Amino acid sequence: MDPIVLAIVATYLTGMLALGWWTSKRIESNDDFLVAGRRLGPLMLAATLAATEVGGGSSLGVSEKAYGEWGLSAAWYVLAMAITFVVLAWIAPHLRRTEVRTVPEGLTRRFGRATGLVSAVMLILPMVGLTAIQLMASATVLSVMTGLGYASAVFIVTVVVTAYSIMGGLWSVSLTDAVQWVFIVVGSILVIPYALEFGGGWEAIQLHIPAERLSPTAGIGWKTIVGLTVMYIASFSVGQESMQRYFGARDSHAAKMGSIYAALFYAMYAFIPAFIGVLAFGLVQGGMLDATAITANGARYVLPTMATAVLPSAVVGLLFAGLISATMSSADSNLLAAGAIYSNDIYRPYMRPEATDAQVLGVTRWTMAVVALFSLGIALLDIKDMVTVLMFSFSLRAGGIFVPYVVGHFWKRATPTAALGAIGIGSVVVLLSEEGIIDLWGLGAATPAVLASLVTFWLLTQLHRTDRS
Repeated sequence: MDPIVLAIVATYLTGMLALGWWTSKRIESNDDFLVAGRRLGPLMLAATLAATEVGGGSSLGVSEKAYGEWGLSAAWYVLAMAITFVVLAWIAPHLRRTEVRTVPEGLTRRFGRATGLVSAVMLILPMVGLTAIQLMASATVLSVMTGLGYASAVFIVTVVVTAYSIMGGLWSVSLTDAVQWVFIVVGSILVIPYALEFGGGWEAIQLHIPAERLSPTAGIGWKTIVGLTVMYIASFSVGQESMQRYFGARDSHAAKMGSIYAALFYAMYAFIPAFIGVLAFGLVQGGMLDATAITANGARYVLPTMATAVLPSAVVGLLFAGLISATMSSADSNLLAAGAIYSNDIYRPYMRPEATDAQVLGVTRWTMAVVALFSLGIALLDIKDMVTVLMFSFSLRAGGIFVPYVVGHFWKRATPTAALGAIGIGSVVVLLSEEGIIDLWGLGAATPAVLASLVTFWLLTQLHRTDRS
């Protein structure tokens, strides 16, 4: 591999470690580590929100789907996130005012210890899989770029992202996210003009692309679009990796404006990886791009494979740094989320109530290391379809926890029994939907799960009120 490319990416990875070390000097309390001292302004909040959710699925995964059956409509995988953050701009300020550190802590205050504990376990478990997917995506890029074996690439990425996350917590993650967002956008945008020039211009490439692949909705279909939007709204509203940033906002106004800015960032980015995937399809069909590597390794390699063929060395380095940025910015958030939930909602209340702030901070860091180790093991399995795994993980937490956490925040009559019932029924419906036993008009697993959870929540609250009367 070209030494210029290696130098750019090596410098980037070293810079991330340096930022983590620098921010570690600003950590004076557990609040500094978990919620950045609640000092995030709107722009910093928007950048870290955008970088957090634009990961392997939103970069490599979207290009993969656009190269495959979805075509340009794969952009809706990210556009649905933009819609979600517009909705969250209304919800998040209310949740920010609770002054909690984690989602389970909010549920514990509202519905009691049992609900908080169940939600803590349910939110930690998907974090292992979500982190693994991001490590896989980073390793894919590093492997293609350097010629390293996949296992070696996974190990290197895991060490780097775990190290800077453990050092600085949300301060480190937020600052690295802001840098990473710039790399993600600039690196991805630069692919397009070089790919067009490589293929002889848009008109020449378009000859090899069927019209339906250029439709903004035909490939993915409206049912999937609706299902994605419901899934994201419900999942991000309870996802510790996203809500932790809102908890770290300076105030409720910063939470609102940061969410709106993040929605604009998502809308701006959405069509970039989708268009790249469509361009790759046209180049392959026209015989201008060798599809051997893509065929051998799977469509998730389409973006890095095309980049090495069409871009000059310096731009390849920027793109690969951007791709690794996209995946690492999501992996670090998942690690921090898992550590925060375990230390704040399991270790301190149930295992060592007398623990000092410093001891809890130490447990947070150790938990992040353990989750990284488990995620590394899963990543070594080299799962092929990243988007499918991500959608299942999002649906599982959305189906059970969204209604008690968000609806319960506004509906003061709701009861602890109703919250536990809603979590249980919603989670079961997600599993049944994934097995094909339940199918609500093809809207995915999250939609019927949220509806079932909502009905259960309402019924059990009404029954409780009837019993008491």
